[in-house]
Amino acid sequence: MFRAPDRLFRTLAIAEAITWTILIGAIIARAVGASGVVVTVGGGIHGLVFLAYAATAILVGLNQRWHLGVGVVAVASAIVPYATIPTEIWLHRSGRLRGAWRLDETDDPRDRRWHDRLMRWFLRRPAMLAALLVLGIVALYVILLLIGPPGGK
Repeated sequence: MFRAPDRLFRTLAIAEAITWTILIGAIIARAVGASGVVVTVGGGIHGLVFLAYAATAILVGLNQRWHLGVGVVAVASAIVPYATIPTEIWLHRSGRLRGAWRLDETDDPRDRRWHDRLMRWFLRRPAMLAALLVLGIVALYVILLLIGPPGGK
């Protein structure tokens, strides 16, 4: 399904925007009399997808060798409602999403860096990478839930 980084990134960018709609709808529903649990559920869904999008942006950014600033923009775009969509369009049009997963070392000296070798090792084991990402995202999600929602209770 995600044979290329651009497909994975696009999917998570769209999912992140959809969860903004869920969260905003829940906030509006609470404002007109619905139970506050709708915001808890909507916020939980949005938070989980936000973390998945951020992890995806980091993974794709490493694979595509984005400069730090580009990666920061990609991750930070999830903070602004619906901004992941224009960010994905910008990254696509500027060629920053072009190319395949870097599974093999090339003559590029950057391929000899420890984190590039580690990334290639995981990319060659997609089930293990997916499990590690899910475990990391869920662990971070639980930690953030224990800390409390953004803005306090």
